[in-house]
Amino acid sequence: MPFDGALLYCVSGELTQALDCHIDKIYQPSKEELVFLLRKKGFVKRLLINIKSGSARVHFTENKFENPEKPPMFCMLMRKHLLNGRLVRITQPDLERVIIFTFSSMNEMGDIRELNLICELLSGSANIILSDENGKIIDCLRHSDIESSSRLLLPGATYTLPPRQDKLNPLCCDLMLIEKQLESKTLLQTIDGFSPLICREIEFENNLKYVINILQDGEGVPTLILKPDGTPQDYSFTEIKQYGDSYKNKTFQSFSTLLDEFYTSRDITLRVNQNARDIIKLITNLKARTERKLSLRLQDLEKCKDRENLRIWGELLKANLHAIPQGASFTEVPNYYDPDLKSIRIPLNPALSPAANANKYFKDYKKSYTAEETLLKLTENDKQELIYFDSVLESIHRCRDLSDISEIREELSDAGYIKQSQNRKKQKVKNDFKEFLSTEGYKILVGKNNRQNDYLTTVLASKNDLWFHTKNIPGSHVIVFCNGNNVSDETILKAATLAAANSKAADSAQVPVDYTPVKFVKKPNGAKPGMVIYTTNKTVYINPKGENIT
Repeated sequence: MPFDGALLYCVSGELTQALDCHIDKIYQPSKEELVFLLRKKGFVKRLLINIKSGSARVHFTENKFENPEKPPMFCMLMRKHLLNGRLVRITQPDLERVIIFTFSSMNEMGDIRELNLICELLSGSANIILSDENGKIIDCLRHSDIESSSRLLLPGATYTLPPRQDKLNPLCCDLMLIEKQLESKTLLQTIDGFSPLICREIEFENNLKYVINILQDGEGVPTLILKPDGTPQDYSFTEIKQYGDSYKNKTFQSFSTLLDEFYTSRDITLRVNQNARDIIKLITNLKARTERKLSLRLQDLEKCKDRENLRIWGELLKANLHAIPQGASFTEVPNYYDPDLKSIRIPLNPALSPAANANKYFKDYKKSYTAEETLLKLTENDKQELIYFDSVLESIHRCRDLSDISEIREELSDAGYIKQSQNRKKQKVKNDFKEFLSTEGYKILVGKNNRQNDYLTTVLASKNDLWFHTKNIPGSHVIVFCNGNNVSDETILKAATLAAANSKAADSAQVPVDYTPVKFVKKPNGAKPGMVIYTTNKTVYINPKGENIT
């Protein structure tokens, strides 16, 4: 992620609001996170320092964190030395990913001293270090290995900055010198503090001077880059155009708000995916097994199509018993079912008499007839089960919090796919549908999963409301609560777009969406959650990526 030196420069400028604040509280929610509650007259902020791999950053946060019952040792050390200390300076050496908070603090003897809280936000080796005014390390969150480390990061050692790369600082370096270096090196190899994302953007737009001026003038714009599906891709201090029109730029009032949004969204997605991993594995395995069963049953069903031959062979053998010798392995007899009475060769079991061979063909014919009826039911059940599995996987894909996963887990438990806990209490369907409003003022609700789809269509909606669903594609049920009133084409288009956008075909260009009054939507007895049949429908074709559904 592009938390580079340039973005840290923008953030550090924002953090100067906290100068003269006192540290009111210190927490350590996890092994690699510290939260400081900073307070002064008219100003209260939480400062987050995170050194997790792939998430290293520092900024103000509005998020609240769960703290362990017993504070970790490093947190206790921070409280001992920094609690009630006053923030007097914030510095960033050049454009390094290092920020130093200097606090004026009182020691046990009552003497005022300055302590440095050093945050190194380096990839793979991020750290939080506390040192005194002489640079002597009091302690650090991650200790270095004495034998293999190039720097000694241990209590009592003298702190030194990470070794610098052979790069130019664009904020204090002549532009002509940079351009000369670019004759033999890439931008990423030449300039310090710029991530690959920013280097690509500078090369794409040919705007090196413009980007440098943004930083020098303190005019960086907190920008979130969104993928076509609306999920965060990256962030920056300037607009990013290299991805074209398919990626959107969303701006924020502050860099702290931007970082809160990006990492909160990403962390929720990670937690949801981790929590749903067992369900995804289960459904994927069940789907593969069902596909194998369906393939074998379809092969058997194909064989049943030839059963009429079995009856004909039995009839022909019965009519020609006198002409068939005992112990023959085949016989050729006239086929009186053929208009030209051509001869037909019929295989025989030499161990059976001609009459027994005829009876066996009749038995096989009856057996094949029964088998076909059974296989037709089984293959239809398999097909419905595959549709259901796809709908569950699609619901998981659209989950945005852990409670959504819990509801899907409950659904699978009720359906018998997950073993039920003996002490499990049945949960009610959450009434937290996605809600929208048409320009005519009609409420539009979108189900998040199969249980919600059922509840929305069979309980909440009246028979005269309009029901929408993608045609033969797993997705959400969408209801326009119009109570039989004529709705405009614009409302139909909006509801159909919502149905397409909340389906497996969300990234497709032309998605067929069926709609019909709810009274024509039925749930068959024994049907799986979310499965319905409907009639009297109309179809509209939607490009979910080309419509604005917000």
